[in-house]
Amino acid sequence: HIWTLIPIKDVINSWSFSMGSAYQFHSWRVFVVVCALPCVSAVVALTFMPESPRFFLETGKHDEAWMVLKHIHDTNMRARGEPERVFTVNRIKVPRQLDELVEMQSESANPVLKVFCKIKAELRGVRPTENSLFSYNNEIHSAWFVLLFYGLSVWFPDVIKHLQADDYASRVKIHNNERIEDFTFNFTLENQIHRNGAFINDRFISMKFKAVTFIDSSFFNCYFEDVSSVRSFFKNCSFVDSFFYNTDIDDTKLTNSRIINSSFHHNKTGCQMTFDNDYSAYWVYFVNFLGTLAVLPGNIVSALLMDKIGRLSMLGGSMVLSGISCFFLWFGTSESMMIFMLCLYNGLSISAWNSLDVVTAELYPTDRRGTGFGFCNAMCKLAAVLGNLIFGSLVGITKAIPILLASSVLVGGGLVGLRLPDTRANVLM
Repeated sequence: HIWTLIPIKDVINSWSFSMGSAYQFHSWRVFVVVCALPCVSAVVALTFMPESPRFFLETGKHDEAWMVLKHIHDTNMRARGEPERVFTVNRIKVPRQLDELVEMQSESANPVLKVFCKIKAELRGVRPTENSLFSYNNEIHSAWFVLLFYGLSVWFPDVIKHLQADDYASRVKIHNNERIEDFTFNFTLENQIHRNGAFINDRFISMKFKAVTFIDSSFFNCYFEDVSSVRSFFKNCSFVDSFFYNTDIDDTKLTNSRIINSSFHHNKTGCQMTFDNDYSAYWVYFVNFLGTLAVLPGNIVSALLMDKIGRLSMLGGSMVLSGISCFFLWFGTSESMMIFMLCLYNGLSISAWNSLDVVTAELYPTDRRGTGFGFCNAMCKLAAVLGNLIFGSLVGITKAIPILLASSVLVGGGLVGLRLPDTRANVLM
């Protein structure tokens, strides 16, 4: 979720520099690199961590397990100022050994067969049975699927972007049949449409075009220097005896235009668009930042009330409330209302996430927990793909289907989650 951190305005606009016109270096890239450093450090640190003693016991390596436990004991005693304490073990409960089939097949010289047999044993271990906790596999997988069906989270920023675009388009200035002679444009032109205009002996110097479109316009003996453009185009225009120096006006922005006795020199290359040049770029990230910030109260509430009200009550209640909150989107006709609903939705759903993580960890025994979480994450990825496809295709078409779909999925998932066993008093196996 590193992208949710980028929209801090002071970070984005703090500084930037360029190496010519082709390489633009902005501070958010540095921010991403800095945030990635802990991940790299974690990978390096993992190489110095000892293996799990339980894993050694399960594989019959009792001496290695004893050495790891001794190392942990000695480290703790040194930290407590008691390095003379001797590590002693009175009794170790040895976990269940690997299945005999796997042990027999592991003796095979075929490494592919070894891996296949181990995978088969893991799948058999997490297969639902009538007389074990794994009979709740369908419910736990459904809850994970529903929570990661985050199409609504994808839909929020796009809807806000559409609202901004509609508002921006409603404020466009249209100029028809204008004639401008011997004028110097050294300021920014933004959100304008010029039709059938005539620009004669004009100078465009150190300026920017932001969402400006020239249609059927003519430029006679005009001078363009140090000009940048964003979402600006010249359609069916004519340039006669004009000179371009250090501009980004090229064939991609000249649609069916005629160039007569005009020249281009030292054209800018690379992307010239920055966050300052795009009216909605800052808001796209800032909305995501607000949505991420809204999960903090939910995290605090879930941490304080998890053991008091129970995992299932928090899981089901949070998902049902998240589904109910979706219905208020019918009244979301403005940016502020949609941002508020995004924050409310994220704040309510995070409690379900936290409780589901706890329930999943307490539901699976230690020797199958990794495989169980792997299946749950597989359901998450499937739900994420479906969410992006379904909600992405509905952006700008209708609000009814996304709202009803998200609400029904969340409420249904909350009711399914209530069928899970209460693991509050469980002892981890």
